[in-house]
Order: sequence, then C-alpha cells, then structure tokens
Amino acid sequence: MGMPGGTELLIVLAIVVLLFGAKKIPELAKGFGKGIKNFKEEMKEVEADASTTETPKKVEGEQEVASTEAPKTTTQA
Repeated sequence: MGMPGGTELLIVLAIVVLLFGAKKIPELAKGFGKGIKNFKEEMKEVEADASTTETPKKVEGEQEVASTEAPKTTTQA
C-alpha cells in the first residue's frame, strides 16, 4: 500500500464535496488551520513555562551547595 494516485484522490475529493457541500469545505479548512495554529502556540507556551520553572532536583547523597551569601555572625557584648 503506497500513496494514493491521482484517480483515488479525485474520488475522495468528490465524496467530500458530496458530503459537506462546496461552500462548507473552506470553512472546515479554515477552522482546522486555526485549531492547528492554536495548538502550536499552546505547545510553545507550555515548553517556555516548563523551561523557566524547572528546578534541578537534588540527587540522593549529594551535598547541599552553600549559598553565595556570607553567614551573618552576631557578637554579644
């Protein structure tokens, strides 16, 4: 089973036109295109959110790294 030839594609197109009507097909294609566009935009947003909120996980047995701030000492008089 390979790619459908020209005759098969014309038959499928004719059936689609009979089922939906010539006026409805551009509306369906437009809606389908908008749906794909919205899906891609949401996927980019999710990937961006995941990369900014991702924190490294501490591995068991790994020592905690000291913070960059110097420890504050208090003196008693």
